[in-house]
Amino acid sequence: MSVIDEIKNKAKANKKTVVLPETTDMRTLTAAAEVISEGIADIILVGKEDEIKAKAEAEGLNLAKASFVDPENCDHLNTYIESLCEARKSKGLLPEDAKEILLSNPLFFGATMVRVGDADGMVAGAINSSANVLRAALQVVKTAPGTEIVSAFMLMDTQAKDMGENGCFVFADCGLNQNPNPEQLAAIASSSAKTFEQLIGATPRVAMLSHSTCGSAKHDDVTKVVEATNIAKEKYPQYLICGELQLDAAIVPEVAASKAPRSEVAGKANVLVFPDLDAGNIGYKLVQRLGGAQAFGPITQGIAKPVNDLSRGCVASDIVGAVAITCVQAAALEADK
Repeated sequence: MSVIDEIKNKAKANKKTVVLPETTDMRTLTAAAEVISEGIADIILVGKEDEIKAKAEAEGLNLAKASFVDPENCDHLNTYIESLCEARKSKGLLPEDAKEILLSNPLFFGATMVRVGDADGMVAGAINSSANVLRAALQVVKTAPGTEIVSAFMLMDTQAKDMGENGCFVFADCGLNQNPNPEQLAAIASSSAKTFEQLIGATPRVAMLSHSTCGSAKHDDVTKVVEATNIAKEKYPQYLICGELQLDAAIVPEVAASKAPRSEVAGKANVLVFPDLDAGNIGYKLVQRLGGAQAFGPITQGIAKPVNDLSRGCVASDIVGAVAITCVQAAALEADK
């Protein structure tokens, strides 16, 4: 069973409701039909029901069990207006402006549904930029209590079953923070370790990646990773965290034996924390495109309720996977309360 199949089973066991606002996109409708068919989640589609169903039926998709919400004819619109005004009260958002946003921007409409509890999470990004999806998440749903930094990870299911956790890795940050400082990098390591526990149910082993292993190179970029590792070990002693490590020292036992023989993480890392966004984004796409890995995300961590992004190059199965991950995140947040 693949990693994403295991996550789907977790989602089925504690079924949640996910809103999909990008209903003009056929990949989204295809994914919605598959999610419903597999019983992964209950789905809410934002838009005009007759138009969405006509488009789906033309492609042979069954959306009979989906729920539909048309912002222009929504019974809860006044509630959503009040909630959005509350979320943006520091900016002085007026009700008439909130109404215009909700009627014109499906991302903000979906995020407001999540905020008030009418949906457990949202998945978008097939046709919207990451910046727009994350803007809705941060401005409407807000960060979770105690969150030091919101970050984004990729769940990677690779063909290298002898590495990571049966080929599975969390890569972070791959979608949000351009150049995190040591404190932020340490917080990303902690969030990613917790995410790995929630989704995979195994012990996270976190490698703080660099072009240096255990002092083999000297540079300010290396120093940043070393400082981040020290902060993470002090603040989050519950997790196994090691750095700085080169990628091969992090995941290849033979290399780890020569480069970092005393490390509990080297050679068997399953959570890879990249030093900056360039490295993380390039790294996951190399593994996906050249290595044939399945890549799910960018998935956010640190939002009060799960609002998750997609690559605009995604396919329907990627959206299905993101919905399943969103459900498991929602269940974990519920259990933490």
